Amino acid sequence: MRTTGILVMALLLSGCGSIISRTVPGQGHGNQYYPGVQWDVRDSAWRYLTVIDLPFSLIADTLLLPVDAHHGPYE
Repeated sequence: MRTTGILVMALLLSGCGSIISRTVPGQGHGNQYYPGVQWDVRDSAWRYLTVIDLPFSLIADTLLLPVDAHHGPYE
C-alpha cells in the first residue's frame, strides 16, 4: 500500500510545473519567483493541460517561496 502511494505521488509530481521548472534542465526560466506558474502559463501545445496544473503549481511555488528567496534576489 505504501509503495503504491509513493508511485502515485511520483507520477503526479512528474507533471507538476513547479517540479519540472526546478529539476529539468532547459525547462525553467532560471532562478526566479514562482517558476512553476510561469512554466504553466507559457505558450505551448500543452497549454490546455497546464491549466489543470496551475492551481497546484501556485500552491507548490508558494510553499517553496522561502527557498526561492534564499537563492534570490531576482528581477
